[in-house]
Amino acid sequence: QVQLVESGGGLVQAGGSLRLSCAASGGTFRRYAMGWFRQAPGKERDFVAGISSSGSTIIYADSLKGRFTIARDNAENTVYLQMNSLKPEDTAVYYCAARSTVVPKTQMEEYNYWGQGTQVTVSS
Repeated sequence: QVQLVESGGGLVQAGGSLRLSCAASGGTFRRYAMGWFRQAPGKERDFVAGISSSGSTIIYADSLKGRFTIARDNAENTVYLQMNSLKPEDTAVYYCAARSTVVPKTQMEEYNYWGQGTQVTVSS
């Protein structure tokens, strides 16, 4: 059983940056593909970024390419999401998720474990 704990959310002005972290425990982190999703109030949970177990394959939501960067440190059992040039529409609860295979996917149902989420609020 994998436990995921996100951190790093907060309030930031438009144009600013945040780095989210997701610490994993209870499993062999290097065997899991990881993903970041986000959910704005009243909306569905959307895919943000995914990274393979080794870090060699990375995928992004098309609309976020160039502003968001996903990375992982298998020695630290942590996955990161660097968010730059933040916009008010990036306001959401951000979740990390783990998939019990090497390849990341964009669909929520492909992920087996979820964190509790961290709030990101971008003011205009």
